[in-house]
Amino acid sequence: MSAPVSLAEATVARPGGGILIDRLATRALSMPDQPAYTFVDYQEDADGTPHTLTWARAHQRSAALAARLTELVEPGDRVAVLAPSGVDYVIAMFAAWYAGAIAVPLFTPDLPGHRERLDRTYADCRPSCVLTVASSQDEVRAFVAERVPVLAVDMIDDLVPEDWTPVAAGPDTVAYLQYTSGSTRAPAGLEITHGNLTANVEQLRVALTGGRVRPTAVNWLPLFHDMGLLSILAFPLLQGGESVLLDPVSFLMRPSRWLRLLSGRPDVYTCAPNFAYEYCLRRVDPADVAGLDLSGVFLWLNGAEPVRASTVTRFAETYSSLGVAPEAMCAAYGLAEATVFVTADRIDRRPRITRFDRNELATGTAVQVGPDNAETDGETDGKADGQARVLVSCGVPVGQRITIVDPDTSKALPHGRVGEVWVSGPNVSRRYWQQPERTAEVFVDGWLRTGDLGLIHDGELYITGRLKDLLIVAGRNHYPQDVEETVVAEPGVGRAAAFSVPVDGEEERVVVVVERARSIDPDEWQPGRLAPAIRQAVWQHHELALQDLVLTEPDLVPRTSSGKIARSACRQRYLDGGFGAK
Repeated sequence: MSAPVSLAEATVARPGGGILIDRLATRALSMPDQPAYTFVDYQEDADGTPHTLTWARAHQRSAALAARLTELVEPGDRVAVLAPSGVDYVIAMFAAWYAGAIAVPLFTPDLPGHRERLDRTYADCRPSCVLTVASSQDEVRAFVAERVPVLAVDMIDDLVPEDWTPVAAGPDTVAYLQYTSGSTRAPAGLEITHGNLTANVEQLRVALTGGRVRPTAVNWLPLFHDMGLLSILAFPLLQGGESVLLDPVSFLMRPSRWLRLLSGRPDVYTCAPNFAYEYCLRRVDPADVAGLDLSGVFLWLNGAEPVRASTVTRFAETYSSLGVAPEAMCAAYGLAEATVFVTADRIDRRPRITRFDRNELATGTAVQVGPDNAETDGETDGKADGQARVLVSCGVPVGQRITIVDPDTSKALPHGRVGEVWVSGPNVSRRYWQQPERTAEVFVDGWLRTGDLGLIHDGELYITGRLKDLLIVAGRNHYPQDVEETVVAEPGVGRAAAFSVPVDGEEERVVVVVERARSIDPDEWQPGRLAPAIRQAVWQHHELALQDLVLTEPDLVPRTSSGKIARSACRQRYLDGGFGAK
């Protein structure tokens, strides 16, 4: 690889106190009665019942469970966490680290649509012990089938043996296996060391807190997801701020709960994928959030999937009367191979929204059309204003470097050219769990090949799509997210997945699978009217003629564990005739 033309890293002071888990005992001594983790349970009460752990209780319970674990596992053994979101999940992770084990954050077997994923990840990590909670232990024991011991975290005695001490761990010790979501290929476990984790939360602190000493977190993301694990469990440990969490299902049932938990708190932050902000705009009744005070939210992080300019703008405008500041809306980029965080926009300005010439971008060159943040007369991301593609800046890295590389030659590209994003830094994982070939493919000479396409424009990173999802038709590049955005703008459409298939064994053509929106009654679903409208819209805005258009029922388009469209799996299902059409 030639010398990289990279986005320079910003300086990050190394955190004191050793690795991150060392902070737990320190917090227990210095601020024992301060709230550490609060789970708001909406199953007990529709208005939510809070269950709070202080720092002293978090340390004591983690130590007591770790003492029990050391009777069952050796340092380096895997301990799988098959539990619902809550404070017991947090205790399970901390206890595994205290015991010198490699934690594997997973989920209960009853999570809808993800049993096959759980089967594969469980078989791959081969745990020596499983941690769950009393309410899930019968189901988990049936899944484990007596292959390994199962402990219910909330049933363990809190007494810690007097002679017990945590198993020594260092920066190179593997803390957990983070299984990728499988949006483009089968899930694989990444070895995240204590050093990776500690470095990444420090990078987050420098990039996104604005110097705040002890910010509060309010989040609903699943704890087995990389962004959920960092934002809910790990980052609060760094600075000692309280972490307030709710179950993802509780958010989906009533998204206003998320906003209500954020209301009235000073120096509070939250993180979510783009769909969550869009979901609030569609599903939150204004009467249900009337009178809320969201002025204390200094950070609405938007990441884990493509960030839509229209969503960012509309969310800030819709909730401005509740105190949402436009500059608090922050687009970010990251991936599990980098622990999670790579770059983020600044939190002292409005999001930087830039329009690029669509035709030039299809050839791999970024040509800006008009000034940043220009009014677009109602333009949405999937539809062109002339021939513009609207992208949101993901800012710059902190404590790491990124460079844009030609994926075919591995040569660095100059700023303004589209290529694969490569990342280097102390937060980057060193390998996949027991997958040397995949490790050699992805981790190259100290760089991580992300598989994401992007460009550097005016010193900032813009993500344009996934390399393996890219639609290349007649020599032009099209991004499936753009096509999908155009499709779902049609009335009655729910989710959509766009992918390419070979025709006559060679030439690629585009296929779109479309779900009926849940809000549309099946008797009102009119495929005969909708299909021509979708085909016309895709041609008008992208100059793409669809090879096939499949209209189907809700929940048939495959998704990853984090809710993203799994295009590769959708493509395979289509090729296998799984949608009843080919």
